[in-house]
Amino acid sequence: MTARTPGKRPTFAADAMLGRLAKLLRMLGYDVFYDSGIDDPELKLLAVREGRIVLTRDREITDTNLPLEVFLVESDLPDEQLREVVERFSLDVEGALFTRCLLCNTPVEDVRREDVEERVPPYVYATQERFVRCPSCGRIYWAATHVAGAKRRLQGLFGVGGEGLDGE
Repeated sequence: MTARTPGKRPTFAADAMLGRLAKLLRMLGYDVFYDSGIDDPELKLLAVREGRIVLTRDREITDTNLPLEVFLVESDLPDEQLREVVERFSLDVEGALFTRCLLCNTPVEDVRREDVEERVPPYVYATQERFVRCPSCGRIYWAATHVAGAKRRLQGLFGVGGEGLDGE
């Protein structure tokens, strides 16, 4: 097992079976490596190199002599998987909502509204004031109905709603 630095947010490496969990953790602002094509030995080595905690549903991955922390996720359901990980690692579910790209895991950056006019639908541009962009893949995010839905989901799971992209 690897030692974690107190006060530092944990980082994770999710196996191929946990793509939806990886997205949910990224939504909470956690750094989660995920590649559905990576094999188990490569995933473990990446976790050792980068000091990541391996999240897996595969009991065979837990059998290792490498100096790494592995957490076996029991549930098949993404919301329950998230609850398991949040509880096991005492994760903050409100402090960094919507600060990472859900697709490529890169921290997002504020972008001027004028800079996205040609990249978002006209209705979105007319109704939204704040936008963020992933500097890696270029994806643009804004506080649409999915943000409210995600906050309701968190409220149901953890009794919190948190601040997010829309600052509510």
